[in-house]
Amino acid sequence: MTYPIRPISEAEWPAFSAVLSEAFGWTPAPLQTERWKAHTEFDRTLAAFDGDTIAGVTAIFSMTMTVPGGALPVAGVTSVSVLPSHRRRGILSSLMRRQLTDVHERGEAVAALYASESAIYGRYGYGRAASELGVTITTSASGFVKNAPHDPELRLRVVTPAQARQDLEKVFAGVVTERPGRYVRDEQFWNAVLADEEPDRDGWNALRGLLAEDASGVRGYALFRIKSRWDDDGIPNGELRVHEIEARDPAAYALLWRGVLDRDLVTKVTAGVPVDAPLTALLANPRQLRAGWSDELWIRVVDVEKALPARSYAAPVDTVIEVEDDVCPWNARRWRLTAGAGSASCTPVEAAPDVTLPVSALGSAYLGDGELGALLDAGLLKEHTPGAVRALATALSWSPKPWAGLVF
Repeated sequence: MTYPIRPISEAEWPAFSAVLSEAFGWTPAPLQTERWKAHTEFDRTLAAFDGDTIAGVTAIFSMTMTVPGGALPVAGVTSVSVLPSHRRRGILSSLMRRQLTDVHERGEAVAALYASESAIYGRYGYGRAASELGVTITTSASGFVKNAPHDPELRLRVVTPAQARQDLEKVFAGVVTERPGRYVRDEQFWNAVLADEEPDRDGWNALRGLLAEDASGVRGYALFRIKSRWDDDGIPNGELRVHEIEARDPAAYALLWRGVLDRDLVTKVTAGVPVDAPLTALLANPRQLRAGWSDELWIRVVDVEKALPARSYAAPVDTVIEVEDDVCPWNARRWRLTAGAGSASCTPVEAAPDVTLPVSALGSAYLGDGELGALLDAGLLKEHTPGAVRALATALSWSPKPWAGLVF
């Protein structure tokens, strides 16, 4: 069977959102549904129809994302869902292929997503491009190293996050360009970050905030929730969940972490952080930090010729890459990547390749955290010129490691 695919109209939003609710097993509150709708770009939605029934959906947020050395427009893929009654009929594949074609025609060179299931998106050329540590810290053993940064001019101020929105936005705008994968937040993203109605709390207490500031202004902020608990003996055993800690400098970062780790009645702090988060270096007893690794951002290079010159490189490279791509055929050929200080080019060539790789490998490496050497050792790419993979991996690497920090 074939299922016609097209963008939805605003009048079809209830049916579109019903597919999402069914596929994710989630029943949003009306106010959450309205926020979701307000953020939807209807011309960037897609729905697959079985007669009058919407059987599968996907959508895109138009984003500006930080990449190594700069920023570029990125298609933020979201809301990928198929009704349970219509699984294994090719609907997802049709939606993803149509979406990538639309992204290419729009002129965007890169697409990005968070994967609800990590086994899905490699089939469509996405590669795992960023990772996250889910950390748990016992507060009683959370002291910092003796030389942790400290600024006596800094102080903490307790705020209601929604009332401090202007300060939060200003801080974030100052740090968004520092790490690949971060993206500019529009009004609707900030509405989601600061949402604090009962359905948004998920059993936790109200959203709380701290500002780190000196006489010149705000240098960082923390957003968090607390779950108050006492054990049977009346001993406090509360848990604090960090939503965000953003800081413009190391001293503000350290002070904000102390602000959440030293919270009264709290014995455990949890957070999601980049794999190279400075927190891991600040703790005097790093064994008290329990960490679980997970994939975070996935990247799809939609247009190799445009995407590779759009970022900076950590080292010079001059190599011929043969790209395998059965979803976006315009990528499937040999490309000469030449990059040096401040400039890069990517041009189609007929020369023999130094490396042959699937487009998903380029996606995994695009933001600077690809594991091309591991993929070579696993037999998932081919090296025709000795040392070519190491040279390419070095050039594509970046510090700090990529991390988006907010699911879209």
